[in-house]
Amino acid sequence: MKVKVLSITGSADGDVELPQVFETPIRKDLIHKAYVNLDTHHYQPKGTHPTAGMDVVARSNDPPTGHGSARIARMRGGGGGRQGEAGGVASVRGGRQAHPPKVEKVIYKKINRKENKLALCSAIAATASKELIQKRGHKIEGIESFPMVVSNEIENISKTKDLLKVLDSLKLTQDVERLSKRKSRTGKSALRGRSKKIGKSILFVTKSADKIAQACGSIPGVEVRTANQLSVLDLAPGSDPIRLTVYSKNAIEEMSKIKSTHMEIMVKVK
Repeated sequence: MKVKVLSITGSADGDVELPQVFETPIRKDLIHKAYVNLDTHHYQPKGTHPTAGMDVVARSNDPPTGHGSARIARMRGGGGGRQGEAGGVASVRGGRQAHPPKVEKVIYKKINRKENKLALCSAIAATASKELIQKRGHKIEGIESFPMVVSNEIENISKTKDLLKVLDSLKLTQDVERLSKRKSRTGKSALRGRSKKIGKSILFVTKSADKIAQACGSIPGVEVRTANQLSVLDLAPGSDPIRLTVYSKNAIEEMSKIKSTHMEIMVKVK
């Protein structure tokens, strides 16, 4: 299968043969599973202080029954303050948690190597589906061919103003502007300085990202990944297929090196 290559000015610049990875069947269930497992790899362990809620002088009566009061532990003291109030146990004001989070909890989820590779190949193949890209919410009016492949000149752009001109030529500015219309959030998230989510826009996949990464740094939602660093986390944020992705011609050549068991089976079936 061949796809049109665009220059950075938006004009046609020949064709390129798509590698076999783009023929992988799209498995939304597998993409979701891989995302959920890979997302746990950046989690940090969390737990409570060992004596949280129990740093008080509170004891139950001995024996606990026969006093005409509940058996719950109460504060000691010589009068005033919190004397006589329940404390030091779960279900009372200022008391400990019944089952607090533990740092020993295993939060790093694993996934089979072949399963992860199949999910990645499936996510790459999904970037060629105009229907899935539109369903996610990207603005792609006027763009004809998918996946979008651009000449290697894109990798040499290091200034944001130059990249903005390229986005305008490729009719991608409409998707970047989509993020500016997001409403502010209210509640706890706003009080804690997270009133707005940046969101995800275009993902550039290149062979080298040294220069173009500098240009993308100040454009909200636009990211760059090299072909050998690509992950399901980049292609399907939130496990929802699939993100608007722009490949350089070099990146397409790099993807032809991807090897997977399912592609060997596809060749045998043909």
